[in-house]
Amino acid sequence: MKYDFDLICIGLGPAGMAVSVMGAEMGLKVCAIEKNKIGGECMNVGCIPSKSLLRISKFRHSSSKLKEMGLLDGEIPNVKSPFSKIAAYLDYISDKKTLKMFDKVTLIMGEGSASFVDSHTVKVGKRSVSAQRIFIATGTEPLVPPIDGISDIDILTNKNIFNLTEVPESMTIIGGGAIGCEMAQAFTRLGAKCTIVHMDDFLIPLGDKEAGDLLEDIFKKEGIEVYNSKKIISVKNEGNKICLHTEDGIRIKSKKMLLAAGRKVELDALKLDNAGVKYNKWAIEVDAKYRTSVKHIYAVGDCNGGIMLSHAAMHQGMFAIMNAVSPFAKFQYKNYVIPWTVFTEPQVSYVGMREEDIKKKGIKYETHIVKYEDYGAAIAENVGIGFVKVFTNSFGKVFGVSIVGDGSGEMINEWALIIQKKIRLHSVLFLAHSFPTMGFLSKRIAETWMMKKMNSSLIQKLCRFLYRKV
Repeated sequence: MKYDFDLICIGLGPAGMAVSVMGAEMGLKVCAIEKNKIGGECMNVGCIPSKSLLRISKFRHSSSKLKEMGLLDGEIPNVKSPFSKIAAYLDYISDKKTLKMFDKVTLIMGEGSASFVDSHTVKVGKRSVSAQRIFIATGTEPLVPPIDGISDIDILTNKNIFNLTEVPESMTIIGGGAIGCEMAQAFTRLGAKCTIVHMDDFLIPLGDKEAGDLLEDIFKKEGIEVYNSKKIISVKNEGNKICLHTEDGIRIKSKKMLLAAGRKVELDALKLDNAGVKYNKWAIEVDAKYRTSVKHIYAVGDCNGGIMLSHAAMHQGMFAIMNAVSPFAKFQYKNYVIPWTVFTEPQVSYVGMREEDIKKKGIKYETHIVKYEDYGAAIAENVGIGFVKVFTNSFGKVFGVSIVGDGSGEMINEWALIIQKKIRLHSVLFLAHSFPTMGFLSKRIAETWMMKKMNSSLIQKLCRFLYRKV
């Protein structure tokens, strides 16, 4: 049978972009369908605009730090509405940079949601297109929890928060994960009074408790209230404010409410039943090669229920197209580690197994920690808050790494490679690290591990013996 295209990709977020661009570069005839904008949530209402807002808020916060140090005369400057500037950045990225990547791709943009006609044919708007293989990369939507009264509230999510025209005077944030923490710090530094309420025991619950506790201490110093382990029973409009009620009687009022309590898949528009694709209420079901129950249809990124991170979605997209091109390819997501970073100040980063997972598996391990406050460069740069914590065994095999501190988002990539390639700590020790970077703290971890070995009386006797024989 002759098809219109070799490949159709539905959705142009990080996963769909990887599939479409790589497929076209491989010489395939590719059609990519996107109902909104190229880049998906990450580019337009997620990772990229949030980092821009954080950077803008950091400028103002830096002024307050200089004021505290007695290095700034006058008042801390006010920041005008940052949202129009962020929108201009996004337009430039989309029009001048991203679109160039799709010169070899047939784009169907802004014509509505795609839906399956059959297992090889997709309808979008008034037209239908067919392909030998179809990739679904439709992402997820913000999850709205079943809280009494929430449907009556004009809530903010990552999808509309950057449409604000001004910084609100106060904001309650439901959720203490990455989005909740980043937006709490950004809006606080821009002048809003922010409060985080969430059900977990500590901030950034996917990571390290010590990291979450440290971030909470910093937030409280900046004026952010944090309520952990809280069950929200209702939210209501009271006058010109929104009032949140918890089960244990806490009442919090604010002008705005941001919902950052997780993600969910929206699959109805796809009409997957027409293609025979199996799915459940959480995700599209896939095998180890990202194939659905219909083997020429793939699902990549958030829609398959894996780790919901933009770079994880890119990874899956890359692996899926490579698996599709070669029958001998066996790129499986589970075989690769995924580092992640929350871009608060300080940044919180993690890769590998969490300590609780190591314990559950009964693995014998050691914990090695170095602190930013003990590093001269961090002290001199006034970023002496944080730590590098590494879980390893006595032979230097690394199981997991938690980094809180300036530059941790860059530092964690080295540790991802270390875990991925099964590199031992002695190799990290013997690798010269640029000094005085924050990344030098990673070398100090290896030094700490080695110094612990030197405490062995047997090793010390051996060293003395060999030294005297030279």
